[in-house]
Amino acid sequence: MVARVNTVAFQGIDVRPVDVQVQISNGLPAFNIVGLPDKTVAESKERVRSALHSLGLSLPPKRLTVNLAPADVTKEGSHYDLPIALGLLAAMGIIPKEELEEYLVLGELSLDASIRSVTGVLPAAIHANANDNKLICPESCGGEAAWAGEVDILAPHNLLQLINHIKGIQVLIRPEARLKDKLAPTGLDMADVKGQETAKRALEITAAGGHNLLMIGSPGSGKSMLAGCLPRILPPLTPREALEVSMIHSLAGSLPEGGLLQNRPFRDPHHSASLPALIGGGHKIKPGEISLAHNGVLFLDELPEFARGTLEALRQPLETGSVLIARANHHVTFPARFQLIAAMNPCRCGHLGDSELECTKAPRCALDYQSKISGPMLDRIDLQVDVPPVRVSDLNTNQSGESSETVAARIMLARKIQENRFIEIGADLSININAHADNKTVEAIAPLDNEAKTLLNKAMESTKLSARGYYRILRVARTIADLAGAPRKIEKIHIAEALSYRRIQLR
Repeated sequence: MVARVNTVAFQGIDVRPVDVQVQISNGLPAFNIVGLPDKTVAESKERVRSALHSLGLSLPPKRLTVNLAPADVTKEGSHYDLPIALGLLAAMGIIPKEELEEYLVLGELSLDASIRSVTGVLPAAIHANANDNKLICPESCGGEAAWAGEVDILAPHNLLQLINHIKGIQVLIRPEARLKDKLAPTGLDMADVKGQETAKRALEITAAGGHNLLMIGSPGSGKSMLAGCLPRILPPLTPREALEVSMIHSLAGSLPEGGLLQNRPFRDPHHSASLPALIGGGHKIKPGEISLAHNGVLFLDELPEFARGTLEALRQPLETGSVLIARANHHVTFPARFQLIAAMNPCRCGHLGDSELECTKAPRCALDYQSKISGPMLDRIDLQVDVPPVRVSDLNTNQSGESSETVAARIMLARKIQENRFIEIGADLSININAHADNKTVEAIAPLDNEAKTLLNKAMESTKLSARGYYRILRVARTIADLAGAPRKIEKIHIAEALSYRRIQLR
């Protein structure tokens, strides 16, 4: 007799159905799992055996075969424990096979038969809802799965509860959708930043339009502090964005207690991060920092200290909003639409231009240090601002600047203007801020008046900007105009400010 249970395998955020087939036949006692299981899946037979033993059940002294179909797809993860256990219980006649046909099952078993949380429950629940399946998942993941829609969900704490529910002895209540607790405020307020008015203006434009930003300045000038202010002025995630972000974090195991993320991700990996850590991959392919920062911010401090190959790998995701991880046996795609915020010193000693503090190798050391960032990489950064040392007069003043709440209100208004504009022109639903608009859409939303067009053409000729740089200037100018509440056409003053942020020259 063969019992079947439905489960899934993950390839990126894509979900592939897996058929768990369990057969008990005569022959020498054995317990085999086939279908390209990895080490975790192969070890599940010991967890299943011990979990059943804790319930007073023992496996029959026969030949037990578990096939994970399709056989040519690698099966990774501990979420196969529960479907294998249910398949064995059905094959042994303890629970009816028909009860399991309409369920999609995920869960890891402990030796005492409790069901532990697993990664990927949210995308699996969305898959189940799309295919009219019901879902069985761990209790700790029930609040996460409930966001998938009206799918029927069983979220037992242990295997005994699930068996009793299937037999009608006990009734499990559908879990309620939960929101993950909001992250604690960063504690950094724009009002706490002394001076640096140009950098604060650039940060506001960056947040309003979703642009990339590079800050160059000496140590202690406030670059990291400015970046730390960004989460408080960014608008919260929309429901659609929250679902996308939570799916990625679910696969990465960042939602151990269920619920959806509400705040935009802010990832700040150390400059020693490896290529797989930043981009994604590894032996068991997992999303990297750029995917965990999807719909949020990736902050790279000490930019030139990152490995050259690691930085160059960011170029394609910055353009496409996704990353393709290619391996010999399969390819995996993760979303990676993030804002890049970077900070760096002007040179290795950090004091270029200060005759008292700069090293004896200046300005040659600055040329060598800044050349670690390639031209194509810099071309993808919309705003590049100089962050000079803070003046003593600014530090001693008791006056504070605008608070993050005031700046956030302007940013929210500018984003609402952008959202309404994209709806009016019938743009793709994935485009809701200026930085995400393709070149054709930019031409439609950023018409120039005559003076602005003349200025931009002259700048293109004199600075030899690339075509990518041309459209990025238009996007930034459109955001500046939105913050100013300007009419439809972009004016000369908006283009001039966008050009001023475009390139940093060595002093």
